Formats: sequence, C-alpha cells, structure tokens
Amino acid sequence: MREMKEQLYALETTLLKEEVRKSAERLNELIADDFVEYASTGEIYDKGNILSRLPKEDDPGITMRNFEVKYLSPASALTTFTIFIESKQKHSLRSSVWILNDGKWQMTFHQGTVTNIGT
Repeated sequence: MREMKEQLYALETTLLKEEVRKSAERLNELIADDFVEYASTGEIYDKGNILSRLPKEDDPGITMRNFEVKYLSPASALTTFTIFIESKQKHSLRSSVWILNDGKWQMTFHQGTVTNIGT
C-alpha cells in the first residue's frame, strides 16, 4: 500500500509540473478517456478540454500539501490534498480518482473546491 501511495503521489505531482501541463501527449497518458473534472471555478471539463486548454496556459505555480490516499479497490484509489495556486493566490481542496488501466494509473475524476485553509 505504501508503494501505491508513493506512485500516486508521484503522478499527482507530475500533473502539477509545467512541462507536463504543456504536453498534450503526456497529459493524454495520465488522464483516462472518460475523465471528468469539477473545477473550483464551477466549470465541468472533460479530457478533450484538458488536452486543448492546459498546454496553452502559463505555469500557475502550484504547491501541494497534505496528500492522502484512500484505497477503493486493487485497481482504484481516491487521492486528497490541498494546493496553493501562486498566480491566483488561492488555496483549494482537491480530490482525484485514479484507476488502473492496462497496468498504468490514469486519473478518471478530479474536483477542486476553493477554501481559506492555509491562509
């Protein structure tokens, strides 16, 4: 279980890196085809939107803290954490559902909720 937590932590932090966010190819590998995001802005995104939008965005400067994993099954897990977005000066609570597809973890769901935690 510790190995799975470390692997999912590595994947979540990978998705925060500018070079990964700018790569539609890398994002395509990490995000499941049925991906849905409930953004902290109230908008809902799918994989197509993420692949076209993120590579065009400037690096927002994201810092992650308080990472936790809840195991849902041998092939699925829920990650929860807080982030601080430097460019917006906002904190948010985050959660992601990861599934094991053909031996590779992919994010199938993500949600962000703006909070004052950390301020």
